[in-house]
Amino acid sequence: MSHSVPGPTPARRSVLRGSLAASAALAVGGGAAAGGVLGSAAPALALSGRPRAAWGVQAGDVTASSGLVWVRSDRPARMIVETSASESFRRAHRHHGPLLGPGSDFTGTTALRGLPAGEQIHYRVTLADPDDPRRTGEPVVGTFRTAPARRRDGVRFLWSGDIAGQGWGINPDVGGFRAFEEMRGLNPDFFLSSGDTVYADGPLQPSVTLPDGRVWRNLMTPEKAKVAETLDEYRGQFRYNLLDHNVRAFNAQVPSIVQWDDHEVRNNWYPGQILEDARYTEKDVDVLAARASRAFAEYFPVSTLHARGDGLATRGRMHRVVRYGPLLDVFVLDMRSYRNANSPGRQADDTEGILGAEQLAWLKRELSRSRAVWKVLAADMPLGLVVPDGAANFEAIAQGDPGAPLGRELQIAELLRFIKHRRISGTLWLTADVHYTSAQHYAPERAAFQDFAPFWEFVSGPLAAGGFPANALDATFGPERVFVRAPQRANVSPMESPQYFGEVDIDGGSGELTVRLRAEGGTVLFGKVLQPGRVGQ
Repeated sequence: MSHSVPGPTPARRSVLRGSLAASAALAVGGGAAAGGVLGSAAPALALSGRPRAAWGVQAGDVTASSGLVWVRSDRPARMIVETSASESFRRAHRHHGPLLGPGSDFTGTTALRGLPAGEQIHYRVTLADPDDPRRTGEPVVGTFRTAPARRRDGVRFLWSGDIAGQGWGINPDVGGFRAFEEMRGLNPDFFLSSGDTVYADGPLQPSVTLPDGRVWRNLMTPEKAKVAETLDEYRGQFRYNLLDHNVRAFNAQVPSIVQWDDHEVRNNWYPGQILEDARYTEKDVDVLAARASRAFAEYFPVSTLHARGDGLATRGRMHRVVRYGPLLDVFVLDMRSYRNANSPGRQADDTEGILGAEQLAWLKRELSRSRAVWKVLAADMPLGLVVPDGAANFEAIAQGDPGAPLGRELQIAELLRFIKHRRISGTLWLTADVHYTSAQHYAPERAAFQDFAPFWEFVSGPLAAGGFPANALDATFGPERVFVRAPQRANVSPMESPQYFGEVDIDGGSGELTVRLRAEGGTVLFGKVLQPGRVGQ
């Protein structure tokens, strides 16, 4: 293939030094062993000394000429980003970022523009005292590659989702979220984070006894001890994952494209829902979703979301297309914000569906405009896997009826028909959500609905959560499960089952796209090579 897996480089050593500095800063700020409780992670406003960026740095939505860089301060500070072609930062270019304050939980994102295509960009973030710019904190460094301008350079990325779910948080006894370190070692161009980036509805316990008698111990914070309801509690959900040194080191080296699903707010939520869950004092899911969306925008660098520091609601939208050079466009879908209510899914007419009419129109338009060889549809939920919500309702698209499309399936049928009739080539679907890994091939000759071109859907995850048995398939779009690896019982801990992530490698010479489903520990479980230029395969 077009990429080899490089060994440690000077750039990586610099990134590791930055990560270790961040780890030391967090340790100085106070910590706890697994099972103990870390104090509130919110910065105090009356701190002596210089601003610190103990939560590391991260880059997001990188293209051939642009990217976003994120940081969090421990006090009010001005964000300054320097970029350079070398880790020595000679001839560095300075980018002036925002003033970080309590309105954004001391987080901030700076847009980098005019970057050279296909190059390794080294960056360092410095936090300056807003009252005395000469008082600056220790710089924190990171690096990323911009998208290539030439097809022959190739692209390689990873994807997965589902982090700190089902009661399995950061366990220092096993090295924390180890899959992130394994992914960092593969040195991909970027990481597609496929939703459920946190579990705001899944409180942790200090310890959990496994079926074999071993004890899993969780690092605890006040925010992870209850369901999130307030804005500060949602912020604490996103801060929690950054306590893990593997996550911070990964973020400093690998840029991300991030989407959300349900657990950033609450399990199986939909707009307009009123909760009957006794754990919540706030029952209006729209209120919870607004708070979660704001915290999400504060803690991830997303090009279409704008975290406001003035106490007002977040502006923007989650769905977007990230153009990664001539070989790849990534269409990031939002199957959560515009969906109708979960139901038995038997409606004969459903224009709202799971994407909403406006997002569907956007997706059709952008797919038609795309000139990339490959068009990845990054979905936060699978298409043909039956995901129930209680005894009668369904959470995803499929509802177990193998006949003609009904309910949310109608909208997906419309999209698949559009792709076929417009002869849009090189589409494939990537998702997570169901907590196992699998490959499904969809073909009209096996389907009740047949007006579409064949396509593949690949599932991977969890990345740091419980594993679950495989879901049933719905025959409406003719899926065939070509590969699956899943536990036999529900909520298998990361101690008992490996975590999963996927790899996509697009060869710059041939244009072939190879998908590999990986298990933590270095094992490639399944591989599939797809040919470019085909409407269906």
